Amino acid sequence: MKNIKLFIPALIVILLDQTTKILVDIFIPIGTTKYSLFGDFLRIVHVRNDAVAFSLGSSFDPLVKVALFIILPLAVLTFVALFMVREKDISYFQRTLLSLLLGGGLGNLIDRIFRHMSVVDFISTNNYGLFGMDRFPTYNIADASVVISVILLFITFFFKKKENKN
Repeated sequence: MKNIKLFIPALIVILLDQTTKILVDIFIPIGTTKYSLFGDFLRIVHVRNDAVAFSLGSSFDPLVKVALFIILPLAVLTFVALFMVREKDISYFQRTLLSLLLGGGLGNLIDRIFRHMSVVDFISTNNYGLFGMDRFPTYNIADASVVISVILLFITFFFKKKENKN
C-alpha cells in the first residue's frame, strides 16, 4: 500500500494532462488559437506533434518512431518506476519528482498509442526573443511535468552530492 501512494502524483498528472487534451480536442480545431491571455504571453492553441521535443524526428520511418517514441520510453518509464519504489537512498521529495516525471512520460505515451503517434500540444508562451525565438515551442501538461521534475531532480541530486562532500 505504501508503494501505491508513491504513484498518486503520477496519476494526478495523467488525469490533468489527458483531461486538458480531451477538452482541447473537443473545443479547439487543430491549427487554431482559441485564447490569448495576459496580453500575448499565453495562448491556448491546438497543434499535434508527431515527433519529440522541438519536432525532432518528425521525418523518421514509422517503425523507427514506434521503437523510439513508444518502446524506448516505456522501458525508461518502467526503470523510473522500479527505481522510485526500490531505491533506498532517495528522499520523499525525490520520489515525488520521479512520480511526476513518470506521470508526464505516461501522459505523452498514452497520446502516442491512442492518437496515432501524435501528441496534443496546446500551451504556447511568449519567449520575448530569448534563444532567438518569439514563442517557446508549444507544449502540454505532461511536457511541463517532465521538464520541471527533471530540473528539480538535478538540483536535488547536485545539492545532495555537495552535502555528502561536506
